[in-house]
Amino acid sequence: MSRSTFATHTARVNDTQLAYTDEGQGRAVVLLHGHGYDRSMWDGQIPVLVDQGWRVIAPDLRGFGESEVTPGIVYTEEFAADTIALLDHLGLDSVALVGFSMAGQVALQIAATHPDRVAALVVNDTVPDAEDAAGRRRRHVGADGILTGGMPAYADRVLASMIHEDNVERLPEVARAVREMIAACPAEGAAAAMRGRAERQDFTETLRAWRKPALVVVGDGDAFDGGAARRMAELLPHGELAVVPRSGHTPNMENPADYDAALLRFLGSLT
Repeated sequence: MSRSTFATHTARVNDTQLAYTDEGQGRAVVLLHGHGYDRSMWDGQIPVLVDQGWRVIAPDLRGFGESEVTPGIVYTEEFAADTIALLDHLGLDSVALVGFSMAGQVALQIAATHPDRVAALVVNDTVPDAEDAAGRRRRHVGADGILTGGMPAYADRVLASMIHEDNVERLPEVARAVREMIAACPAEGAAAAMRGRAERQDFTETLRAWRKPALVVVGDGDAFDGGAARRMAELLPHGELAVVPRSGHTPNMENPADYDAALLRFLGSLT
C-alpha cells in the first residue's frame, strides 16, 4: 500500500489499475518514483509545487504502492505506456516530467517515443546506459532474491545505498521512511520491474537528440552515479546539472530544501 498522505485517485490504463495523486491546478508536472518506492516519496515536494502554481500528478507505477501488480516481468516500455495512458485519461497533452532512478529511465523512454508529450525533462539520480551481460544477470539474481527473501530483507540490504550511509544515522526519520516504503513494496511487482530493467535500452542517443529544456539532478553522494549525471548533462544540448549536497541516491528526501530549490528554479524558467 502507498504511504502517501494525499488522496488516492485510480484509473484503468492498458491492462492494469493505477493509483495516483492529483493535486493543484495550473501547468502539469508528473513525478515518477523509483524501484521499491511509491508515490509517497514525493509527498514533501507536492505542496511546494502546488504552492508555486503547478498541478502535480504522481502515480504509483504498475506493481508498486496501491497500483495493481503484474507478475513475471514488466518492461520499461510498459511503464512508459502506462504513463502516457494516464496522461490521456487526464486530458494532458504535454507535461514537465520528473523521473527518479528506475523512473529516470522510464522518463527517457517517454522522451524517446513520445517527445511531443514532454515539455521539459528532469532525470533524477539515474543512469542512461543499457545493462551489459553481467548487469542483466545481477538484475535477474536480484529479482530471484526478492521473491525468496522478501522485501523487508531487501530493504535492510539496500538502505545504506538508497540514502547516504551517513544519513542513515543523521536522518533517522528519513531512513525509517525509506526503509518502510521499500519493505512494504509488493515483492512480485519489484521483481517484475527488476527483470524488465535488465532488458532496457540505451538512452545515450535520446539524451543527445533532446532539444527541449532538461535538468539532471543527483545527490553528491549517490552510490550508483559513477559520473553518470555529469555525462548526461553534457550529452543534453540544453542540459543543466544540479548536485544536491549532503545526500545520496534520494536527495528529495535527504535534503529537500536544496532539492526543491533546484527543481523550482528549473521549472520556473520554463515558458
